[in-house]
Amino acid sequence: MGQQDTKSSQDTTVQAKEPFKLRTYFSALAGKDTLKLGRVFSGAVVLPGYSQAYNRQYWKIPIVYAGIGAGIFMGTRFNNKYRETENDSYALYRNLCYVGAGLFYWGSLLDGVAGFKHEKDFLPAKATLYSALLPGLGQVYNGDYWKIPIIYGGLIACGYFWQYNGLQYNRYKTMYNHAMAKPSEYDGWMTPENIKWYRDTFRRYRDYSIIATVLVYALNVIDANVFAHFQDFDISDDLTLRIEPGLIPVPNFASAGYPGAGIQMRLTF
Repeated sequence: MGQQDTKSSQDTTVQAKEPFKLRTYFSALAGKDTLKLGRVFSGAVVLPGYSQAYNRQYWKIPIVYAGIGAGIFMGTRFNNKYRETENDSYALYRNLCYVGAGLFYWGSLLDGVAGFKHEKDFLPAKATLYSALLPGLGQVYNGDYWKIPIIYGGLIACGYFWQYNGLQYNRYKTMYNHAMAKPSEYDGWMTPENIKWYRDTFRRYRDYSIIATVLVYALNVIDANVFAHFQDFDISDDLTLRIEPGLIPVPNFASAGYPGAGIQMRLTF
């Protein structure tokens, strides 16, 4: 009995999964290890160009760093000029350069997901990351094109109410601060109590709009992941029950004997 327990513990030790180590990221670049798409994506988030190196698309790495570096460099220069002159044009150029650098970073992540090689026809992780990076792209990957108008319709509606409620909140906030700064000089047609009620109401509506936007975005990612798993699920109409004779094999522990006859049933669904 003690020998059996020792053997069982040894089997458990052999079958235990080794913990993931940080050095695996570097050994994977040398071709010694393989990584799942989620690991490759996390590496690319921390180090831009990692996914291109893992996918053996080295020629893309200089493009990624040139785009990010140029955007940050030019944005910094325009920011310094804006501080010196306070010209709004330089502020616009600065923002555009920073947005360009962000787009190159975002594009490197999306390109890394698209270039990841796998054996399966559909990879749920790829659909999930597609929708996380660009809402609706995971649905395109799954072939569910009809869902794209629903996703963007929900995002546009949430964004509209987010902006509208935010504008109204700032409006009543300014009115309330003006009324409370000099109560004796305030002669508006609304009382400060009413203004405060509208301010708090629109602030609550703005927060609800933000939560709704996050929920629509999250549902877009979850939908892409779930229906990517269904791509390999057999949903054919072949529902059959077969009853046919069969043989019952002799157990391994039996010293002798002959297989027995019986009936076997096969249900296909």
